[in-house]
Amino acid sequence: MNFLSKFLRFFAGAVFSVLFFSCGGTSKIIVWTDRSELVSYLDYYNVTQHKVKAVIVYKEHLANSLPPAKDEKKPDVIIGSFLKNGKTKKYFAQLDGILRPDRVNASLIYESLLQYGRVNESQYLLPVSFNLPVMIFSVENSELVDESGITIGSEKIKTSSASFNEKNSHKIFTKMGFAPSWNPDFLYELAKARNAEFCELSNNVVNNFTNKFANTFDYDENALDTTISYIKSWTTEKNESTAAEQDFAFKYLYMPDYKQVVSDRCLYSYVTSDRYFSLSAEQIKDLDYRWLSEDGKICIEDEIVTAGIYRKSENPSGAKEFLVWLLSEDTQKKLLDRSAKMQLDTTIFGICNGFSSLKTVNERFFPSYYTDLLGNLPSDEALRAPQMLSPRWQSLKERVIIPYLIDAVKTDSKTAPKTIEERLNAWRKQFY
Repeated sequence: MNFLSKFLRFFAGAVFSVLFFSCGGTSKIIVWTDRSELVSYLDYYNVTQHKVKAVIVYKEHLANSLPPAKDEKKPDVIIGSFLKNGKTKKYFAQLDGILRPDRVNASLIYESLLQYGRVNESQYLLPVSFNLPVMIFSVENSELVDESGITIGSEKIKTSSASFNEKNSHKIFTKMGFAPSWNPDFLYELAKARNAEFCELSNNVVNNFTNKFANTFDYDENALDTTISYIKSWTTEKNESTAAEQDFAFKYLYMPDYKQVVSDRCLYSYVTSDRYFSLSAEQIKDLDYRWLSEDGKICIEDEIVTAGIYRKSENPSGAKEFLVWLLSEDTQKKLLDRSAKMQLDTTIFGICNGFSSLKTVNERFFPSYYTDLLGNLPSDEALRAPQMLSPRWQSLKERVIIPYLIDAVKTDSKTAPKTIEERLNAWRKQFY
């Protein structure tokens, strides 16, 4: 358990004790979360109104913590990542009743995110925040990017990177624009963008225990194979080999992402919006960026933060009031102001370390704190939410998908990589 987790557990226990025994007749709600930012938000909530007092309980593996243990206090509100899965409807109450202009205004929320929180056309989760994939580059090299608009696709990255490449007299790369193999997360995001469609299996397939993917995930095999072939061709055509890409990275790319591009050794680096917009003004002053996009769509990062009300909540009315408070323009403006005054924006981006799910908050308020967003916010229509994913998706991604992609895109391997099925079987042994 890391220091943050220990701190949050201690803090949550202390706050719970103080509030539970000292608030008298005040209504209380218990908030389960895996987001450290909620500590500050709940503190602000508790001091700015006196109708409901919120108690935070930190859950490192939130999605796998439901249902509560028999001797555990039930949550009222649950806020965190990977809450959209096959068990969502079972543990969460419907929220359609608070989706109205005077409560939580659905018209202000990005449609793809709102849809993400629905099950059978009923709203069970409300989106709170999200992040996007970003390609960063040095302002000095903007002419090489020469991409109209605010997005950039893989083909443009490939061609412009190749024009940046340079070799010395020994035919060794001294500059390399970009290599897909440098960043495993880029491989994964490109596979998503090219329709690999990673998703949790539907219930009817999960119940078929003879199925080799039971209780895990599915994907579009043809799209994934096509993506792997595309990446391997990119490497051989533009950067010679995966070995050449990795040798270059070992020699020159030992510094943080933002320093890599300003060092003039490479043209692009892949990051996420929360990492980019948490950089200081000094670190960001020589940088520019484009949203990674394919076919006009920007894939939202998997870790969308959503909020729901536990179906067996002991204070559903208080839980609803809290969600109405959290998902209002006025509240989020004040949270942004507070973060800036406390200098939390140097480590935490926006709302819950991401863009707000409220379009108007991003459009009206974010550019005041993150000036690089002026004129660079993607439209509602450009965003594409992920599929429903297993509550164990982080583990599956890190131990099955990413290792497979790293091995599969190697152009100079003498042996075939272990298949996804083989890696999946090894992964499942830790649970069965």
